[in-house]
Amino acid sequence: MVRCFAQEGSEHKDFDFTGLPVAAGMQREMAVAFARRTAPGSRLTSMHSIRAVFQAITTFATYLANLPAPPRLIDDLVPGHIDGFVAHRRGMRNAATELGSVKGVLLGADGITDALVAKLRERNPHRRVAGPPTASYSSAEFKRIATAAREDLRAAAVRIRNNRQLLREYREGSSADPERRMELLDFVDRYADVPRYKYMRSRTGAVTSQAKDWVRRLGSTVDAVAQLHLVGRELVAGAILLAAMTGQNRSVILNAGVAHHRADGHVGQTAAAILNTRKPRRGGRAYMNLVLEEVPNWISIPDRHEELSARDELHTPFGVYALMIELTARSREFIGTDKLFVGYTSTAGGHCENGRGLRVMDKLDSWYAGWSRSHNLVSDAMSGEGNPVALQVAMNRVRLTYLELHQKPVAHREQTLVKDYLSRNRGSVDEYRRVVAEALAGEVDRARARGVIDHLSIDDLARAHDDPDGVAAEHGMDARVLERMMARKLDTVMAACADDGTGPHTAAGACQASFMQCLSCPCARAMPHHLPIQVHVHSQLGARKAQMDPLTWVERFGFAHAQLAELLARHDLADVDDARVGVSDADRALVERFLNRELDLR
Repeated sequence: MVRCFAQEGSEHKDFDFTGLPVAAGMQREMAVAFARRTAPGSRLTSMHSIRAVFQAITTFATYLANLPAPPRLIDDLVPGHIDGFVAHRRGMRNAATELGSVKGVLLGADGITDALVAKLRERNPHRRVAGPPTASYSSAEFKRIATAAREDLRAAAVRIRNNRQLLREYREGSSADPERRMELLDFVDRYADVPRYKYMRSRTGAVTSQAKDWVRRLGSTVDAVAQLHLVGRELVAGAILLAAMTGQNRSVILNAGVAHHRADGHVGQTAAAILNTRKPRRGGRAYMNLVLEEVPNWISIPDRHEELSARDELHTPFGVYALMIELTARSREFIGTDKLFVGYTSTAGGHCENGRGLRVMDKLDSWYAGWSRSHNLVSDAMSGEGNPVALQVAMNRVRLTYLELHQKPVAHREQTLVKDYLSRNRGSVDEYRRVVAEALAGEVDRARARGVIDHLSIDDLARAHDDPDGVAAEHGMDARVLERMMARKLDTVMAACADDGTGPHTAAGACQASFMQCLSCPCARAMPHHLPIQVHVHSQLGARKAQMDPLTWVERFGFAHAQLAELLARHDLADVDDARVGVSDADRALVERFLNRELDLR
């Protein structure tokens, strides 16, 4: 038996290795290795991830048990057992994750051979995901989902608030109770259950119970407890709304607590709560703040804006959070938790352990399909027969839709947004490519219409030695300014500046604009010695495409990239190639500081 604790210490679970279908010696050695893999500092910090590792070990043990000659000890394992397990699980969606979990445990075992260590350290086979790729919801589907979730929470708020008021009146003696409904409500408030008969089953010795007859005449146990507590479908609605309005990962939302800081001090016109949250996959950056504001979400508001009250609690992240705190207050008091998602479950399903009762419901995976069916949600797509197709709600698709619509990273880097979300979202890739292409074409057209900055050639500089006034006049400057330019005393980054204090970017005095603005400035003059830096800046801007959301890159760098392309097109290809080879370390350092905005005035 191995007892594991979640990092926060609020949850623990015992994992019994005696049930594995392998020899007792193998069970003991696997238990020791599992304890090492899940020990503090192992980066397995959530109970969900620890359960997944145990499940993988169970699957591996079952595979070994079905072999013609099962190994009896850890040191009996050979590389062929790993290869066989890979072949056995091939085609399974989570096969790569299982293999990684098994390897992580076995590497911590005592007595494994060097050959097995080498096999365990090999790169995992390439993961092939079966089935269609995940797609985001359309805007219409997204609004239908949010509307259904709001209906559930609104109904729950009305029900629980009304019943609390009725209970207060009953306890004050101001209302009669001929049907004993208030008596039942009072019992539910005190015990979070209904009055029951209890009796002993003679064969098993287990104590079982059922609701008393008068209670059953008033309805089901779930209906009775739900008069004062949230149930699973309503917690699903709350999770969906918070995901739809924040874009946060489901683990961040479902593990959220009620402790928070009111950034507005409870006196601001716009309420804001700051929560301490945790996303384990971020490693050293796992702990982060989540800000929930009382600002309506522009994506999910009604088409008719007059239907939206300025104080509508379910159209703002803060409003949903505050309502969830209110509706779960009594539930949290019963079980002594500070978690937000607490509700009543009638069974042990859905990872809610220990049977019926109030539980922290941080795993709602088994509820989403039923929630979707209960609202009869349909997608925009039609079947081959022309019938509506049922819409299945999943938290990962809600998050993906938020990221697509907002085009900004949430608890991850821009590169992750592009590679792991937007580029894999088949529901938006074609449309997104069209938008990016149109935006880029617009920036190129704007650069061509604006023209490029004035350029002094090598011949111009040679003539300037004999006729400085003439060359200066040709390029719209004073001979003294030309002299200082040739001495490289007026260099910015990609050009030289002829500004005499009357430039377009600053009302008076020295120019304070970003050096990127030089590409559009009438005071800028490009000279031959600027070509290596211009080439390098153009190259570095292009390289940033792979590190950023494409549309963000177009908006930030598309115009400058197009301007530099037009400027470089004035030169012979041979000169550009020579300039690219001639970029010095000092040039690279300058460009890096320039693109990191270290040269901007703060």
